This record gives sequence, structure tokens and C-alpha cells, in this order.
Amino acid sequence: MTDVLVIGAGIAGASVAYFLALAGATVTVLDAGLHAASTVSAALLNPVRGQSGAVDAGAVEGMTLTWELVQALTDAGYAVPHGKTGVLRPVPDARTRARFEKRLPAELAHTWLTPSESPVPLSSGWDAVLHLPEGGWVDGAAFTQALLAASGAWVVHGRARSWDATSVELEDSTRLEAGAVVWCGGSVGASWAGHPATHRAGTMLLLSRPVSPLPISFGAYLSPAASGGVLGATFEQPSPIWNAGPLPLGSLDWLLKKGEALADMSGVQVTGRWSGSRLSGLRVGQTPQGWWQLTGLGSKGFLLGPLRARELAGQVAG
Repeated sequence: MTDVLVIGAGIAGASVAYFLALAGATVTVLDAGLHAASTVSAALLNPVRGQSGAVDAGAVEGMTLTWELVQALTDAGYAVPHGKTGVLRPVPDARTRARFEKRLPAELAHTWLTPSESPVPLSSGWDAVLHLPEGGWVDGAAFTQALLAASGAWVVHGRARSWDATSVELEDSTRLEAGAVVWCGGSVGASWAGHPATHRAGTMLLLSRPVSPLPISFGAYLSPAASGGVLGATFEQPSPIWNAGPLPLGSLDWLLKKGEALADMSGVQVTGRWSGSRLSGLRVGQTPQGWWQLTGLGSKGFLLGPLRARELAGQVAG
């Protein structure tokens, strides 16, 4: 019997599996293989979030840990495209800058620049630019797959129909036993399980080349990727249900205009599209039913996921 069975192979599940393996546990991961938001081409490691400039508790520590994991996996021979290039956060006015400044923790390296001092040309209209030299981007799919591979976990492809503290039943009635069960289902997983949830759909346009050598973010973000570049955002209205529908034309127009407001996109071609749905509302720890969970990381899966997974794995293994 496996020590721990992890439901979900996204960034949360892969991180939990990795840290459980480091703690000496034998791990099985159940992978439904559908609509994993963790396959994003370029996930930003940016601790200053959104247009409010909020910095979550643990964000700086989480960013540091993720970079340490990227380095460890790279040293072990796994290919994890990334760029520890820094992140630029232009702000439109002095009021927004003041709001950002109030929320910047002392331990976060940062510099304020004028638009003319920006290391890359920006579109006109910005008041100032926050430079976060320790930020950057990472290929979500490659990072997640490397964590899972490095964990040595046995991966079972299938969908969980039900589970309790020590077992999982699959849709084909296969029953898996374990010493502990950790649920790391994301947006679609919560929908399948019937859990009350808030879902946020987002889209990333794949670009023929990177618009900037380092990510630029405000309202949407431009970033390099393993191949070409990306323009992405999580902008659809929150929904109580998971929705895998097509990208509305109005949303496409909105996204392109947000990209043009950040930097000059002339000559850049859209070569494809990635869409996903993220689950909001962090839930971490042991449930009253006895099984464990790490879910609801929203758009901060790569910033906070490994950190929360390390904490949870310590509790489960302990």
C-alpha cells in the first residue's frame, strides 16, 4: 500500500508529491489529465499582485523557494525553461504608486524607475515603473512535470469518483488504498466533486516572438516563453461553475488592447491560444473527514504552491 495518495497532478499536487518524497513517503498521484491550469506557458513569479499591489503573506519566501526548486531540478537534468530576469510593473498614476508603496515589504528587493529609465521601451501614459529584480517567469508545464518526475511518484491516469481519509475510488470502480489522501483538485476537480467554489477563467495568447525580454505586468502581462512570447490575463467574471467555453471576441479585443497599452506589439503575430480556469479561495490542511487538501491557489500557484505544499507535506508525513 502506498503511503500517500495525491489526487491531482497540477502544481499543487506535483509539489505535494515532491516534498512528501523528500520526507521519505511512497507517493501515488492520480492524474485526470484534463484542463490543468498548471500547463500555462509562462507563469509569472511576481509577488506584487494585481492592480492593487497586494503582497500575500509568504509571497517573498514562496518566490525564493520556487527559484530554488527550478535550480535544483535544472541541476538534476530536467529541462525547465525559465527566466529569472526581473519583472516590470508600470503604474498609471501617483495614487496607484502610493498604494503599491504602502504594501511593499522591506524584504522584497525593488526599485522605482521613471518610464524613461525602464530597461525596455513601454507604451506612453505610465507614471512610474516598479522593477522587481528577483521576479521572472517559468514554464508551468515543464516545472510541474519535472517536480512530478523528481518525486518518483507512481502516476495513475484516471478520475476520482469518491475518496475518504485512506482510499480513493476511480470512475472505473478501481479502488486505491493509502495511509493518507491529499486532494489537490483545481477548478475542474472542484466542479466534478460538487464543491462550492469560485472559478476564474483566463486566457493567454501565444505570440510569434517575445515583446519584451522580461515580463511587463499591469492589468495583463507580456512575457517571454520557451518558444516566442505570451500575452495573458485572468479577466473573465468570477463564476460559481467551471466553464471551458471558447474565448469571447470581446475578451480577445480587450486582451489585445491591454497588451498594446503595455508595450509596442507591432509586427508580433498571434500563433495560438491557451485557456484555463483557476480556483479561488485557498484551502489547506486536514478536513473533518480526515483527508487532506491543498487547493484554491488561484493565479498564485507557482508563487505560493510549492511553499504551501512543503508545509502541508510536513504535516502529512509527520
